[in-house]
Amino acid sequence: MSETPYDVIVIGAGAAGLMAAGSAAEAGASVLLLDSMRRAGRKLLITGKGRCNLTNNSGIAEYMKQIYPVPKFCRPMFSRFFVPDTLRHFYRLGVPTIEERGRRIFPQSQRAMDVADALVKWVSEQKVTIKYERKVKRIVSENGRFTSVILDTGAAFEGRTCILATGGRSYPATGSTGDGYRMAEETGHHVSSIFPALVPLETKGELAPSLQGLSMKNVTANLWIGNKKHSDIFGEMLFTHFGLSGPIILDLSREAVRALGKGERVEIVLDCKPALDEATLDARLLRELDTNGRAKLKTMIKNLVPLKMILPLCEYAGLNPEMFCNQVTAAERKQLLQSLKHLRFEVSGHTGWNDAIITSGGVDLKEVNPSTMESKILSGLFFAGEILDLDAATGGYNLQIAWSSGYVAGTNAAQKAGTCL
Repeated sequence: MSETPYDVIVIGAGAAGLMAAGSAAEAGASVLLLDSMRRAGRKLLITGKGRCNLTNNSGIAEYMKQIYPVPKFCRPMFSRFFVPDTLRHFYRLGVPTIEERGRRIFPQSQRAMDVADALVKWVSEQKVTIKYERKVKRIVSENGRFTSVILDTGAAFEGRTCILATGGRSYPATGSTGDGYRMAEETGHHVSSIFPALVPLETKGELAPSLQGLSMKNVTANLWIGNKKHSDIFGEMLFTHFGLSGPIILDLSREAVRALGKGERVEIVLDCKPALDEATLDARLLRELDTNGRAKLKTMIKNLVPLKMILPLCEYAGLNPEMFCNQVTAAERKQLLQSLKHLRFEVSGHTGWNDAIITSGGVDLKEVNPSTMESKILSGLFFAGEILDLDAATGGYNLQIAWSSGYVAGTNAAQKAGTCL
């Protein structure tokens, strides 16, 4: 055992763990930060395509719409540490920020590494003891209270409190292997079924591969589960060699993956012209066909969709792209209309944990005090970040949960440790 117990032991040096460790130390606690990797913040380096989408500058009401499955759990933590606090915090650490489309906040430098380096420098300046390549095997307790952690080497560290911030299972190469769930269960917690979320979707057929590399903006993706429309999102998406990706697809993937896991039929139906209802679009098609009567159909369609989409769209609609516009029948016009408004892709799977941005599921929120992040089952054990059964849409919401829960867990763990002296 360590000679002198640390006030706070933090397991996991990701976004939530770094925030928790630094906050606990600033509150006056002696802190030990343990991580299984060679450096801290590995997952931070790949967020926002390497630019790190730090947070989203929306209000509480919008956050409540974007968080699953129990958004109200976040209200107490957001009342303690929210977007303005995040912006001030990183400005203080020498990371000025900028706001982009969708109220997404990024570091001004556009470098995720600057965020990770600033956090590591901060916790080091707060005299946090950081030990890398230390894999925690078990959390030890006595009489319903946390006492120590045991490493896979057999080494042990005593502590007055512990913060479990190991992340989920997404991007396992960054250290998120799911070990935290096992440790939580061993301490008596329930962990809900976990699924990859914010993950690209695989589709059947050759339609998506034929459009590989095409990015479409201002389209609506509709998620159908069974024979019922579940939800829809407007925005940007990307066709890939395996299926569909991009922001709106990732946001729909949470429920798509869950439905697939239950054996349900899942479809993504694209509306390529969401600004036009069917009657208005039909009137436009009539005009275009009339105006371009002597032109080939493929020439007319370029006025409606990107060039790369013309031939695949004609094939999907069962139309000959070489036919002249004045040869198109009413039935064929309807086929084109339906294809533009209802381009269907049957979802066959997803690309898995290696590509999932976040984990859906985790430690049952009913077993965690939302005001302190402390376990209701084991005194002195706190949780922060992705290990909790909380996930959100793309756009910076998930990292804000990490900052807020890390801050609340760190400050409360420090306070709790102070009462244990």
